[in-house]
Amino acid sequence: MAYYYSILAKILVFLTFLFTPFLLVEGYGPPNLSSWCNKTPYPKQCKYYLTHNQYSSTIKGKSDFLNMMMQSAMQNAKKAHQNANSIGHSCKNKKEKAALKDCLELYEMSVQHLNQTMNTPSCTRVDTQAWLSSALTLFQTCQNGFNDLGVTKNIMPMLSNANVSCMIRNALAINSHGSVSEVRGHTNWDEPKDEFPDWVRPSDRKLLQSSRTQANLVVARDGSGDYKTIGQAISAASRRKGSERFVIHIKAGTYKENIEVGSKLKNIMFLGDGIGKTIITGSKSVGGGFTTYRSATVAVVGSGFMAQGITFQNTAGPSNHQAVALRSNSDLSVFYKCSFEGYQDTLYVHSNRQFYRECNIYGTVDFIFGNAAVVIQNCNIYTRYPPAGTNTITAQGRTDPNENTGISIHNSRVSSAEDQKGSKTYLGRPWRKYSRTVFMKTYFSNIVDPKGWLEWDGSFALSTLYYGEYANTGPGSSTSNRINWPGYHVITSPSEARKFTVENFIAGDSWLSSTGVPFTSGL
Repeated sequence: MAYYYSILAKILVFLTFLFTPFLLVEGYGPPNLSSWCNKTPYPKQCKYYLTHNQYSSTIKGKSDFLNMMMQSAMQNAKKAHQNANSIGHSCKNKKEKAALKDCLELYEMSVQHLNQTMNTPSCTRVDTQAWLSSALTLFQTCQNGFNDLGVTKNIMPMLSNANVSCMIRNALAINSHGSVSEVRGHTNWDEPKDEFPDWVRPSDRKLLQSSRTQANLVVARDGSGDYKTIGQAISAASRRKGSERFVIHIKAGTYKENIEVGSKLKNIMFLGDGIGKTIITGSKSVGGGFTTYRSATVAVVGSGFMAQGITFQNTAGPSNHQAVALRSNSDLSVFYKCSFEGYQDTLYVHSNRQFYRECNIYGTVDFIFGNAAVVIQNCNIYTRYPPAGTNTITAQGRTDPNENTGISIHNSRVSSAEDQKGSKTYLGRPWRKYSRTVFMKTYFSNIVDPKGWLEWDGSFALSTLYYGEYANTGPGSSTSNRINWPGYHVITSPSEARKFTVENFIAGDSWLSSTGVPFTSGL
């Protein structure tokens, strides 16, 4: 009986934690605090949690208020993580345990992002918006795992992220104004650059442009390298000192491994011998009992990850539903001359800032998806024969209007990888309320349906999404018969299109240049 009283007590604590903010009266808190909180989307939660912060009476300006908001978000995130740890014994089966395991990792990473936002001296508003957006995405991904496996009734109600989400959303709203202007540098919008965006360091540029890159470790299945498996090389890399660029050369061959580059492994580079030569392959899927998040053949989390000349595969097949070839949570990550091959949910651009150049992406349903701020440039997007007769290329996961996330596909090509007679291909569908996807100067073959875009569920998100097309070409590019949703835009203004370029959308001029990957900064 004592055991059941213990469980009941934990549930009561959780319910108190969840609902206390909604018991507040409108004028709660010091006058100065109230005036600031009234500027946020969730003023009641703001007043309650910041009132309990000992610095709540010393708000001198926007930066003070934002810092307190983020401190409160981190405190609540830590409580949510502790709560998730305490209910592990309540899991009834393997699926619940698998989903909860994801949540524990995701909550911990969210705390890391919030801490990073507050304690990085050189943090800009753009950095802040990126890391806050990522923190919010991580909490949403926890819920996704329970939905994936169909186990939402037992454990999920005991998991709390409502308070954290509210405070992160408040911080996003306060920080959002003027976040792009701080990093603008390149002024000639339409001049192409045969180099990578500026945030790629000069040393990384040389790595990506050189045909004779010196590797720190070599992986070769035939025993001619330092290790025979990629997993062994990752373990060795985790023991290195410092965080300088660390290159792992993966020689030609097929590596049947599931790989994760963890959050502490920064500036790792996978250097392969070319698409179709160096292949990393796996077959985990939701149909096989894994969450979408955990199904990835290769998952990269540590910031500054780079890959070149590698094929990432998930061979679970179209009947096993979500099956990810590559998942990237890595901030400022770059993929150059790589191939991503799968069916449903091939490329999971999960969160943070990412750039893909001269890559091939294959799939069927929602095969480029997630909530990163990502530019996909000069890439080939290939649809495969869809099991249900319909392909959807993108499913973007933006949940808040102030997140700086979205999918921008620029100067690329959309075509079929195989005969798809009788099937339909759509550019995307709104996975979340504020889904944002833009195709610019991209060639559409005749596989693209004249309607262009597909509903997710009735009228869901049709007025809050942002879907755009700008200066595309090819037989599937005509916009005369496109959908007429409030959130759909035929972009005719170059200034509007420029919002989604490497320079403006992912602040690429400030970080891509050092990698050596070629990129076009503007249109």
